[in-house]
Amino acid sequence: MTAAESAPEAPAPNGRVAQLRHATLSQVESLGQSIANIAPTLMPAISMTVVVHLAGPGAWLAYLVATVGMLFVAANIGELARRHAQSGSYFIYIGRNFGPFAGAMAGWSMISAYLFTAVSVSLSCAIFLGAVLKSLGLGALTPPAWAPVTVTVLLVWFAGYRDIRLSSRLTLVLEGIAIVVILLITAVVVVRHGGVIDPGQLDLGRQPLGGVMSGLPFAVFSFVGFESAATLSKETRDPHIAVPRAIMFSAAGVGVFFVVMTYLMILGMGGDTAALAASSAPFADLTARVGLGWVAGIVYGSALISGFACTLASVNAASRLLFSMGRYSVLQGRLGEIHDHHRTPHVAVTLCCGLTLLACLAMLPLGALTAFGLAGTFATLGFLVVYLLVCIAAPIDLRRTGGLLPRQAAIAVIGALLVGFVILGSVYPVPDPPSNLVPLAFGLYMAVGAAWFGAMKLRRPGALAALEHDLEM
Repeated sequence: MTAAESAPEAPAPNGRVAQLRHATLSQVESLGQSIANIAPTLMPAISMTVVVHLAGPGAWLAYLVATVGMLFVAANIGELARRHAQSGSYFIYIGRNFGPFAGAMAGWSMISAYLFTAVSVSLSCAIFLGAVLKSLGLGALTPPAWAPVTVTVLLVWFAGYRDIRLSSRLTLVLEGIAIVVILLITAVVVVRHGGVIDPGQLDLGRQPLGGVMSGLPFAVFSFVGFESAATLSKETRDPHIAVPRAIMFSAAGVGVFFVVMTYLMILGMGGDTAALAASSAPFADLTARVGLGWVAGIVYGSALISGFACTLASVNAASRLLFSMGRYSVLQGRLGEIHDHHRTPHVAVTLCCGLTLLACLAMLPLGALTAFGLAGTFATLGFLVVYLLVCIAAPIDLRRTGGLLPRQAAIAVIGALLVGFVILGSVYPVPDPPSNLVPLAFGLYMAVGAAWFGAMKLRRPGALAALEHDLEM
């Protein structure tokens, strides 16, 4: 089977093959995709409490170390994105260096990462909507969780189905609004506190080094999604430059936001890290402490906006991976179809949204907050596997063309060691139930993928081999 024969394409009305909208997204819109997929507003709203619990006043230091580490990972991803500007991104990066089977497994892992990110954040939208209504004295009107989750996914489907320009600009604007609101409220808190110097946090000799190291894996979890601009490479103008920049800038910019927000929130709480770690709504507690409790609704509203933007960005990324695997006939061929008018991978977008909604509804009986954490942990494992493979693949890819420099090799080694440490910290010590089942579930998911692609390799070797050809030029 030839490469061309392995990739069924959707004919456009004019007789030409329908394609994604090439060179549509600007540098800023590409950056917005990655930032929205990280959903930085969710960190101060809910997810930072675990890091504070482990690292205490050294939480900001854990985020600083995580930022540096993610920059090493981002540098490796950027090298591959600069050389391979395809929608399949990680599926292609790994496949061209370790073979088609490894590439298919990388794509399989990343699809789970983006889909379960969408699941987790869709569930958080229900949590934050309830918090907004409660802050307004309308708690009795809080709808059952399935209703806001369903509405969120349907709106995401509409935006993703219609136009990548619409969805990318929307994610950028929404996340930007949420970040500005959080920063403005934090500035008011700092002014009321009377200064920004906190000796308890700045005295590095008093920081619990063991706690900082224990908190590092959870700090890294806050970054997952920064790499998603690579999945829109075909739709980005000058992707060999714009995509690596988006990946690096998103990791650096969001990392600075995490470090500053953690420091200022501990400062605003008067150094009471125990209260912050025990809070289910840390930012709302912070504003209440300084007499600004009335802004809690704004904070939760911002988190709700961020959650929607992250869900949209995750579906965009997952659908592009499914699209690429469909084009190569690694998965069902219809996934590689393009809408004749909107020029989006409409079948893949619809499938992603359908799976997201089904998973949300299936997990809601566990409780929205518990389901949010479990889905997020599952997604993170999918990201970490691919991060590790990318750090290994980047120097191999460069060496094949004789372009590997010692500096690039060192960056790859440091990135791989960091990701390996985070993976180990994710499974040992063994988490408490039901979180202890997540690594097992992820292992089962990967085993199913391995069996599927292994059988395909035996039955239709040309399908996986087509990965080595660029079908999207």
